[in-house]
Amino acid sequence: MWSQLPFGEKLKAELGSPRRVRRLSSSPRSRVWRAELSGTPVVVKQLVGGPGAAEGYAREAAALQLASKGDPPVVPKLLGTDSDERVLVLEHLGHQTPRSDWVVDYATALARLHAVAGADATGSLPTWSGPTQGDIDSFLRLAQALGVVLPSGVRAELEGLVDRLARTPGHALLHGDPCPGNDMHTREGVRFIDFEQAALGNGIVELAYLRIGFPTCWCATAPAPALLDAAESAYRWTWRTATGTEVPGDLTDACAGWLLRGDALVQRAQRGTIDHLGEIPDRDWGWGTATARQRLAHRLRIVGQMTAESSELHDLGRLAAAMREGMLTRWPELHPLPSQRP
Repeated sequence: MWSQLPFGEKLKAELGSPRRVRRLSSSPRSRVWRAELSGTPVVVKQLVGGPGAAEGYAREAAALQLASKGDPPVVPKLLGTDSDERVLVLEHLGHQTPRSDWVVDYATALARLHAVAGADATGSLPTWSGPTQGDIDSFLRLAQALGVVLPSGVRAELEGLVDRLARTPGHALLHGDPCPGNDMHTREGVRFIDFEQAALGNGIVELAYLRIGFPTCWCATAPAPALLDAAESAYRWTWRTATGTEVPGDLTDACAGWLLRGDALVQRAQRGTIDHLGEIPDRDWGWGTATARQRLAHRLRIVGQMTAESSELHDLGRLAAAMREGMLTRWPELHPLPSQRP
């Protein structure tokens, strides 16, 4: 309703008075409206609720400003802001049904997004943080709860993995939640929205989303292998074209890092509350397109395959394969992740 639209005098003075206001569906963390300014459609977004609203607003505003350098564009234009009300006024994007090979367009745009930030962006956003020692402990306890014997060198491998991920250089602009649904497929190409969790880091941790099954997303998806290969090649080519360098970091490490994170089995509001990996032996739960056990079984399969030839994560590969086999024996009804986005 008009009375609810947080469009104050500051924004009116800069952009004019909005007309034809209509409320849109959104997450519990935001309120979103479609409106018109001088006949041009725009989106008005307000970050609301909880102690994280101010941080989410700051991250999104900073990320959109950084990404505005992208050519072709990779985000909607940021037309105005009101920090007191945590309001963003954005270009309205016309979303089209994604093509069957959407992951290639997605990966190309993701590489462009990551490449827009340079070293001078340091400090404009928080630094991405990876798995921790606590995640290692939870993962190994789960393996034992599934009746799997731990390979002798696996803890040392995992500690090395966590250390490498923490030290992997990079100042890419990370979306923070690059899920299907946060990618708008327009006539001009893919653009990303909803940057409340944006950070700076190494783009490889988000390229890993495609292969590991979109770990922070309700719409867990496992594209066909040929599409995965094409998308990853498109990402690497686009990054090289934009930066003149090869993609830094190791994709196997990035996927293994997501395997360790129990918080990547639940939606954002539930993260950081309990040991979610520790819940797997006793219960399963649905989230979007898959259950927690489905998600974990997929990640175990991917990491088992990717580490088959690895010298640094050989024992992890053996452990992942054994854990997945144990899960399928105990819960034979587990299905693969869907191959198509909803």
